[in-house]
Amino acid sequence: MRNQGAAPKAWTDMATLGTGGTSKLPEGGSAVSAIVATAIVVADMVGVGVFTSLGFQVKDIPSGFAILLLWTVGGIVALCGVFSYSELGAMFPRSSGEYNFLNRAYHPAFGFLAGWVSATVGFAAPVALAAMAFGQYGKSVLPDAPPLALAIGVVWLVSLVQLGGVRHSSTFQLISTVLKVALIVAFLIAGFVIGTPQPVSFTPQFSDFTHVTSAPFAIGLVFVMYSFSGWNAATYIIGEMRTPQQNLPRALLAGTLIVLVLYVALNAVFLYTTPVDKLSGQLDVARISGSHIFGEIGGRIVGAMICIGLVSSISAMMWIGPRVMMTMGEDIPALRVFARKSSNGAPVHAILFQLAVASLMLFTRSFEAVLDFIQFGLLFCSFFTVFGVIKLRITRPELPRPYRAWGYPITPVVFLLVTGFMMYYLLIDRPLQSFLGILIMISGLVIYAIFHKRADISPATASPSRE
Repeated sequence: MRNQGAAPKAWTDMATLGTGGTSKLPEGGSAVSAIVATAIVVADMVGVGVFTSLGFQVKDIPSGFAILLLWTVGGIVALCGVFSYSELGAMFPRSSGEYNFLNRAYHPAFGFLAGWVSATVGFAAPVALAAMAFGQYGKSVLPDAPPLALAIGVVWLVSLVQLGGVRHSSTFQLISTVLKVALIVAFLIAGFVIGTPQPVSFTPQFSDFTHVTSAPFAIGLVFVMYSFSGWNAATYIIGEMRTPQQNLPRALLAGTLIVLVLYVALNAVFLYTTPVDKLSGQLDVARISGSHIFGEIGGRIVGAMICIGLVSSISAMMWIGPRVMMTMGEDIPALRVFARKSSNGAPVHAILFQLAVASLMLFTRSFEAVLDFIQFGLLFCSFFTVFGVIKLRITRPELPRPYRAWGYPITPVVFLLVTGFMMYYLLIDRPLQSFLGILIMISGLVIYAIFHKRADISPATASPSRE
């Protein structure tokens, strides 16, 4: 689950520990490679956050070194999460992310709660937000095109690709993500080569200690972490990956490291090419920086770059989101229709369901409110997923662990501390939205209780911790 989410599709016949469902070969025996899984992680992470956050950060942290350190710390925290999710993914190689992990580490009710949030709005809302951003930035390329029409068009186009099956999805995802990264790298090179240098220092100064230990730095980390969300994207398609015990950790680590480098470099270019006073308090820092690098056409260039990048983000989310509902359909007879796949391996009903929800949100402009409501729930599930690594190390030390979290127990504790702070911040800063998010999770538990009472849950799901 994420604030902008994504992933691919393909099944591999493997011996797994208590998967709770059946493993199947994808169309033609193909499976998602480590490279494609890495592309999904990169595509899911790089949305619009990195192009809009800096203006609010430099307002309170007017230091080049402190800003780059802020983004570096955010990447390190994301890597701490990567190590824990990789251990769980190698132990329980089944698609669906937190639904699978919380099911195995705690109880199927907890897994259902996470799956309920993800399958209903956890991916549809970020898809709608990214699509609307595509529509807005698309105006810089097609001034007369209505943003809503562009948003609806890109979501439906990407959905058609996903309905084409794993092979088409893999090709489209890889090409669109490589193009996205290539454009960002070209922008970075242009910024450093032809941009006008500003009097900003990226080396540490004595005054930076004050900035790094300040409240704005801590609050800024919250929003940086939102930009890094999506580092867990490949966990939603574990069951479709080749040798996931090896390739999942590689994809998560490689994807997150690539994005960390891109994020730090992008913020360095923004600061290097644009006066700080021009960036302070502004939302469209990428456009402002682009105008300083390329002149009057800079806005169009940046708008086109972001539009192309958003296509890969939407593609990733339209790939991985339906896999949650698909996996839930394998466990819960009442949702069995969502587990059905076409001859090319696409979970058609699950894809169409997410497409319908995202389209409805676009027409009603409800996605922004939904995102506010679900942020607490998404953090809550990520927190307990990582805590599940510690729990299983203590309670089930005998379980095979093809991959063990690097830096344990320090890395999971670091992730838990930062995620706990983010949840605390949401409760204090947005109490109503957080409360509504809690209600959404409670509604998932109520629905689970109804299914459980009707014995509408498979035996495999009802006993997740006994391999």
